Amino acid sequence: MNQNTSNTTRRDFIKTGAAVSTLAALGAQTQLFGSDVGASDKLKVGLIGCGGRGTGAAVQCVRAAPNVELYAMADFFGDKIQNARKQFVDGWRGSAPITDKVNVSKEREFTGFDAYKKLLATDIDVVVIATQPAFRPIHFEAAIKAGKHVFMEKPVAVDPVGVRKVIAVSELAKQKSLTVVAGTQRRHMPSYLETMKRIHDGEMGELRGGDCYWNWGQKIGQNAQNPSWSEMEFQIRNWYFHCWGSGDCLVEQAIHQIDVMNWAYGGPPVSALGMGGLEIEHNFGNIYDHFAIIYEYPNGARVSAMASQIPGSTSRIGQNIVGAKGSSDGESISGKKSWKYDGVAIDGQEQEHVDFIDSIRGSGPYLNHAKRIAKSTLTAIIGRMSAYTGRQVRFDWALNKSELDLTPAKWEIGDNPIAARPVPGQEKLV
Repeated sequence: MNQNTSNTTRRDFIKTGAAVSTLAALGAQTQLFGSDVGASDKLKVGLIGCGGRGTGAAVQCVRAAPNVELYAMADFFGDKIQNARKQFVDGWRGSAPITDKVNVSKEREFTGFDAYKKLLATDIDVVVIATQPAFRPIHFEAAIKAGKHVFMEKPVAVDPVGVRKVIAVSELAKQKSLTVVAGTQRRHMPSYLETMKRIHDGEMGELRGGDCYWNWGQKIGQNAQNPSWSEMEFQIRNWYFHCWGSGDCLVEQAIHQIDVMNWAYGGPPVSALGMGGLEIEHNFGNIYDHFAIIYEYPNGARVSAMASQIPGSTSRIGQNIVGAKGSSDGESISGKKSWKYDGVAIDGQEQEHVDFIDSIRGSGPYLNHAKRIAKSTLTAIIGRMSAYTGRQVRFDWALNKSELDLTPAKWEIGDNPIAARPVPGQEKLV
C-alpha cells in the first residue's frame, strides 16, 4: 500500500472530505497544521528505550506537530543512546535529519536500570516508552505517577501480572486526564477505521470467523555474545529470544493482527487453544519460532491466528474477517455490500503520533488506549500460554487469576538463569 505521509497530503485528505465519521482525530489536523503554536505550548519529549523502534517513534513524535522537541533520553546502555543520536543527525531510515527537534544535553542522557526514573524527574511533558516489552508495565506506571503523557509501543506486557498492572494504571491516567496512546497504528488509519465502522454497522452481517497471521519468512538477528557482557546484559540486548523479554513472537509481532480481530469482534475472545514449537534449533534463548492458535469469541465464532519466524517459508502478514454477508481484509469488504477504501493513504505509525499530540493539546478527542491494548496483549499471551502448556486457556481466568509473572529475580546487570524452553503437556499452567 502506498503510504504517502507528508503534511500536505494530510491537509489534502481533510480538504477532500474523504470523510470517516469515526476519525475525529484526523479532523482535528485542520486546526493543528493551520494554526500558529506559541513557544509556551512547546512539548518536551523524553525517550525511554533508544533501540530501533524507540528511535523511530521519537522521530515520528517530534515531527507530528509544531513545537515538539526531544528533551531527554534513557536506555540501559550508553551505546544505544549514541546510536540513536547518530540517526537523528544522519536521518532515520532515510528520512530527513531532526537536529532542529533535538535538545538533549549530556546531563539529560541517562543509563542503567534506574535511567527511566532520572528521565521522569526532568521537566518533560511527554514520554515515549519503547523499551523491551517486559519493562513496559514498570515504566508506564512510573510515567503516569510522574504526571507524564505516554506513548508506548506494543505489546505492553509479557504476562498476566503485567497486564493487570497496565489496566490498573490506565485508570490512574484517566483520573489525571493524561493521554495514553499505544503503537497499534492500524487503529489510526482511515482505511481501517472506515472498514471497521461498516463492519460494526452490520454490512457484513454477524461475524462468524476469520484468520490472522504474522508469518514473517525470516528471523530476527542475534547480537553475538561479548565477553564483557554479563548474562543479563546479553539477554537484554537479545531480548527478543527470551520469553521474559519479548513474550515470544506471537505476542511481540502478531499482536497487530490479533488486535484487529478484537477490534472487529468488539473485544477479546473467551478462550484460546493452540500449539507451537521450535522448527529451527538454535543454542540461545527459549522462545518458539511458530504458533497456531484458535480463539473463540463470545458469539461462538472461531478465529485462527498464526505466527512464525522461519527463513525461507512463505511470508504472509494480515487478516481475514468473515461475516454472514461478506469478508474483509481490514481495509475493504467483499460480499453483498462490497467496498474498498480509495482515499489518501495515511501512514499509521505517523498518524498515531499526530493523534497523540492532538489529544494532549486538546485539539482532538481525549485518548487513553491503555486498557484496550492491555486486553489485546493478554489475548496474544493466552495463545502463547496455551501453546506452551498444551492446555486451553480462558481469557477471564488469565485476567483475574493467573499468577504467571516472568519478571527476573533481580533487575540488575549480572547473572540471570535462562528458563528451559517449554514442553507442551509438561509445562504447568500458572
